[in-house]
Amino acid sequence: MEPGAKPVAAKVVGATAGAGASDTRSARAAMVSKLRKQGVEDERVLAAMQAVERHRFVDSALSYQAYEDTSLPIGLGQTISKPNVVARMIELLIQGRSERPHRILDIGTGCGYQAAVLSHLSQEVYSIERLRGLHEKARENLRHFRLSNVHLILGDGMQGFPKGAPYAGIIAAAGGEAIPDAWIEQLAVGGRIVAPAQTGPGRQNLVVIDKTPHGVKQTVLEAVLFVPLKSGVV
Repeated sequence: MEPGAKPVAAKVVGATAGAGASDTRSARAAMVSKLRKQGVEDERVLAAMQAVERHRFVDSALSYQAYEDTSLPIGLGQTISKPNVVARMIELLIQGRSERPHRILDIGTGCGYQAAVLSHLSQEVYSIERLRGLHEKARENLRHFRLSNVHLILGDGMQGFPKGAPYAGIIAAAGGEAIPDAWIEQLAVGGRIVAPAQTGPGRQNLVVIDKTPHGVKQTVLEAVLFVPLKSGVV
């Protein structure tokens, strides 16, 4: 394990007891069915979305909305992204790969949900959060899971995490004016970045960056709305 990265290691427990667990499984199945209809095709992504209990990552007062296709507040002005957005971005990240990527950098841990989904699809996940309160909340949320391949880091996501580089993929849950150079430097050749970025005044789009032996290729996709990418640790 790299210095500065802390593993999450605790045993999985059931979502709820008895009928409650069955209810949440059914709700996740309905969510996955909707994701299919919305165009998510990668069965690995769909299986990961089915496996991870999203209701564990939101306040109990909002748990009834956990499997709806909506973003929800997680505190400190941040949100957990809609399931469709999480699935879409992860599908783009692993597109064209037949094997699990060796190492993924997750920028903006938030409540820890995306890191948990990525843990099913990558050999190692390094997830970095700049807000101490959310970093601690993610650790608490993930305490129920045995995720020895997830490393939570309190740090400045704009700087990436060079000690874990190179990364097969980098995914971000916040958008800045441009993709930081540090991310591109820490990306392995053949790797991919999927992140929101400003593409004009008041406009934000999903951007895919592929690092090839011949240089960097950028593709601009659909409009999105993410919280701003900020520097510093607070």
